[in-house]
Amino acid sequence: MTISVGENLPDALLRWREGDAPQSGQLSAMTKGHKVVIFGLPGAFTGTCTTAHVPSMIRVFPDLKAKGVDDVICVSVNDIFAMQVWGEQTGATDAGIRMLADPECEFTRAIGMDFSAPVVGLINRSMRYTMLVDDGVVTILNQEPPGGSCVIAAGETLLDMM
Repeated sequence: MTISVGENLPDALLRWREGDAPQSGQLSAMTKGHKVVIFGLPGAFTGTCTTAHVPSMIRVFPDLKAKGVDDVICVSVNDIFAMQVWGEQTGATDAGIRMLADPECEFTRAIGMDFSAPVVGLINRSMRYTMLVDDGVVTILNQEPPGGSCVIAAGETLLDMM
């Protein structure tokens, strides 16, 4: 079942890379007492994710911070190496977006956003979404329907709802 507005995020271990060192942390610790934007997408280096979703979040990042958002987190079912390089190449890391890996699909599955599309090699991946989380509680959730677009889950849509 997909997570809904008003529900607490499930706890999950997410991973990232700082320099050459692997890191991990519980999502509950990252959101406790904070206002956080989390956006999920099918995969690093994939078309719409790279050309639309991440750029939309980069564009609105300063406005999100001005509205009191403490952190912006991109979650994808990839490894920490892909997420680090993708963040660097898209400019997301320089913009201040945290690029976190959910390599075992633990968080993505727990919020009901997992899917597989074997014909294009996407197995146990994340649907496209954007959410605002306040102290671990989902306050806004925008889920994009399947099909490769990024309108409902775009950064500008979220910003307009805040």
